Amino acid sequence: MADAALAPAPRLSAPPLPPLAVAAMAILGALALAAALAPLIAPFDPLHQDLLGRLRPPAGFERARPGHWLGTDELGRDILSRCLHALRMTLGLALAGALIGLAIGGTLGLVAGLAGGPVDAAVMALVDIQIAVPFTLIALLAVAIFGGELHVLIAVLGVAYWEQYARIVRGETLKLRETPFVEAARAAGASSWRIATRHLLPNLVSPLVVAFTLAFSNIVLLESTLSFLGLGVRPPTATLGAMVGQGRDYMPGAPWVVAAPALLILLTTLTVQLVGDALRDRADVRLRGR
Repeated sequence: MADAALAPAPRLSAPPLPPLAVAAMAILGALALAAALAPLIAPFDPLHQDLLGRLRPPAGFERARPGHWLGTDELGRDILSRCLHALRMTLGLALAGALIGLAIGGTLGLVAGLAGGPVDAAVMALVDIQIAVPFTLIALLAVAIFGGELHVLIAVLGVAYWEQYARIVRGETLKLRETPFVEAARAAGASSWRIATRHLLPNLVSPLVVAFTLAFSNIVLLESTLSFLGLGVRPPTATLGAMVGQGRDYMPGAPWVVAAPALLILLTTLTVQLVGDALRDRADVRLRGR
């Protein structure tokens, strides 16, 4: 009986990943690997034009050209090669935008939750303004004024969804700062920086993972929207949204021009969401042991 009382409490293990999440991770990993290796595995130069071979169907169809597995576009460019390079550009832009938003929103949310008072009110006023104004219109205006250079687009995507991080981090910080371990650290003389980095941030990983995946998917869609409207990265650089926008006029006779980049957009956003949910479940200690 005494040995049982002195025995250490069993450690809670992380819940196993569901098969759907494992499949999503595999697909997302394959997409990321393909994007990283695009210059090496693309069968053709994505900018090479061959007007005599324009709008050729994918392999297996009549009039298909050897080596062009997904067909060619309206300028005779290889769709597979352009999709690989477009995926590389789209994922890079979305990752940069999501990280910038995480840095801005996470910092402001943490400061607002810890400081309270006028600082909290000022940050939440900015959040309310961001939510009240449709950001797509702001993005269209910013890109139209400052141009479609890469650094402008990254900046626009970076401030797109920072308010989501700020609201989540502020709410969790307000709840955590009243917990006994934070009060004990404060009573021991710990600085606000130490409390934030050693006690608060580790407990914010789970909600931030979900917010990051949601923002990443939304940024992919926002970038695709801007590129579809002709306000994204300037041609001839390819992005998935730009490929869909440029090929929409050829959909009745050549649907493959739009099908491949549209499918990549769908796969990217869907798998990121599924992977984010799985990582959230593994990071959330409250779900362990169930």
